[in-house]
Amino acid sequence: MFEKLDQILEKHKVLEERLSDPNLIKDRKKFEQTAREHKEITRIVEIYDEWRSCTETLAEARLLLNDSDTEIGNLAKEEIEMYEPRLEEIELRLRRQMLPRDPNDEKNVIIEIRAGTGGDEAALFAGDLYRMYARYAENRSWTVEELSRNENNLGGMKEVVALIKGAGAYSQLKFESGTHRVQRVPVTESQGRIHTSAATVAILPEADEVELKVPETDIRIDVYRSSGPGGQSVNTTDSAVRITHQPTGLVVTCQDEKSQHKNKAKAMKILLSHLLDFETRKLNEARSAERKSQIGSGDRSDRIRTYNFPQDRVTDHRIGFTQHSLDSFLEGDIGEMVRRVIETREAERLAEFEEDAPEEKAE
Repeated sequence: MFEKLDQILEKHKVLEERLSDPNLIKDRKKFEQTAREHKEITRIVEIYDEWRSCTETLAEARLLLNDSDTEIGNLAKEEIEMYEPRLEEIELRLRRQMLPRDPNDEKNVIIEIRAGTGGDEAALFAGDLYRMYARYAENRSWTVEELSRNENNLGGMKEVVALIKGAGAYSQLKFESGTHRVQRVPVTESQGRIHTSAATVAILPEADEVELKVPETDIRIDVYRSSGPGGQSVNTTDSAVRITHQPTGLVVTCQDEKSQHKNKAKAMKILLSHLLDFETRKLNEARSAERKSQIGSGDRSDRIRTYNFPQDRVTDHRIGFTQHSLDSFLEGDIGEMVRRVIETREAERLAEFEEDAPEEKAE
C-alpha cells in the first residue's frame, strides 16, 4: 500500500504544478480533466496526512507508556486507547480510497424506471419511485431532464426515462439498479387488501459519441406516429423514433417531442448509455460473477428493496438494513440508505481486492 502511496504523492505534486501553469487554463478540457484528477488524489493525500499524524501521536504515546512518572504513563495509556481504534478507521478509509476508481463515477446518469408485476398499482409505484429520485437529485442541487414518459390512465408510469446531471451522480446512484417491491393497499382496492407490486430501476452512466463510436451500419432507425394515453394526442406527422442497435438487439424509442430530430437525439443518448453500460458490465462480469444484470426480471421475488406501507418501513435486502418514516423516504430522503449500500459495496470490493493482491504480486 505504501509503495503505491509514494507514487500517488509524487503524482499529486506533478498535478499541482500543472494546475499552476497559466497555459493549461487555455485548454478548458485538459484543465477540467487535470482538476478532477487532482481533486480525487487530494482526498487520498488528506487521509494519508491524517494517518501520519495519528501514527506519530501513537508512537510518542508508546514511548511514554513506561515513563517513571505514573501520571505521564497513565495519560499515554489513555492516548493509546483513544488513537489505536482511530488509526484503524483511518487505515480503512485510506485503503478504500486507494481502490481502483470506477471510471464512470463522475458521470451524469440515465435513470429508467418501468412498472413490473402488479398492473396499474405497479405503474403508480413506478411514478412514486421517479418522484423520489427526482427529489433526491434536487436536494443535492442536481438537475433532472425527462427524456421519455409513458403513462397509464390513472396517472401512473408504465415507463419513464430521465437524465440526472450532477457531480458524482453515477457514484451515488449506481447501486439503485434492481427490482423495487411495494406492499400496500392500492387506491383501486375496495376491500382494503394489501397488494404486492414491483417496478424495476436501471441506472446507466451517461455516454456520448466521443466515448462510443457506433457505425451507422449497426443501427436501424424507424419513424412512426406517436400517440398519448388512450390513443389521444396523436401526431399528424411521423415524429416518433425507434432506434435498433442490430449487433446487440437493443431497442430504444422516443416520442415525447413533436420534432423527429429531437426524438432521435434523445433516443440516441439513451442508446449510447445502454451500450456504455453493456460494455462496463462485460468487463465487470469477466472479473466477478456477481454483477450479472442491471435490473432483474421485475418479478415480485427478484428484489433489492421492499417498501412496506402497513409497517411504515423500507428494507434493503442486500445489506439487511431497515428504515422507517416511509413517507419522508419517498419524498427523497434516501441519503442514509444510499450511503450504507455504497459502504457495503466498497467493503466487498476491498475484501476482493486484498484477496487478489497476493496472486497479482506473485505474477
